[in-house]
Amino acid sequence: MKSAKAVKVKVIAKAKLPSKYGNFIIYAFRKNLDGKEHLAIVKGEVANQENVPLRIHSECLTGDALGSLRCDCGDQLRKSLKHIDKKGKGVVIYLRQEGRGIGLNNKIKAYALQDKGLDTYDANVKLGFKPDERTYEIANAIIRVLKIKSVLLMTNNPEKIKALNESHIRIKKIIKHCGETNDFNRRYLKTKKTKFKHLL
Repeated sequence: MKSAKAVKVKVIAKAKLPSKYGNFIIYAFRKNLDGKEHLAIVKGEVANQENVPLRIHSECLTGDALGSLRCDCGDQLRKSLKHIDKKGKGVVIYLRQEGRGIGLNNKIKAYALQDKGLDTYDANVKLGFKPDERTYEIANAIIRVLKIKSVLLMTNNPEKIKALNESHIRIKKIIKHCGETNDFNRRYLKTKKTKFKHLL
């Protein structure tokens, strides 16, 4: 039986990224299996470094770019960039897997089902998907390309912790990482805690 092809990434471009959250270097990566593009937003020297602050962030157009209050994704992204800037070193790996991996159009369909009473977990299942379709092999590959020795992982998602551990990437510390709670995302956060077992 033919073994699965290993996930690899190639650096396509690298540039300065001055932002309201600090000055960074942005790397564009391409995944070998599907050609999909991903990013790493880097501050300081991280190659061959221990205890590098790291956030693995899955794309959320509505939260990251439009400021949606239905989730805490945008808050988490901004919070991680500010934290890394303050520390003077770190990485945000930005993965192009919108809507827990179901894509933008299906995410909006899931929103419509949530408007009718389903939670985010059951809405994805109703559409024929797993509750969470995301994978993190690509993040592991990017960490290796950046030659990071060990990380301080900013997350509340046990699946990210599991993925890094299974790839033998050393996690020195888990930094619990949450956005702001509001009336629109309260149920969403409760579902993350009770059904997705996030560390909230």
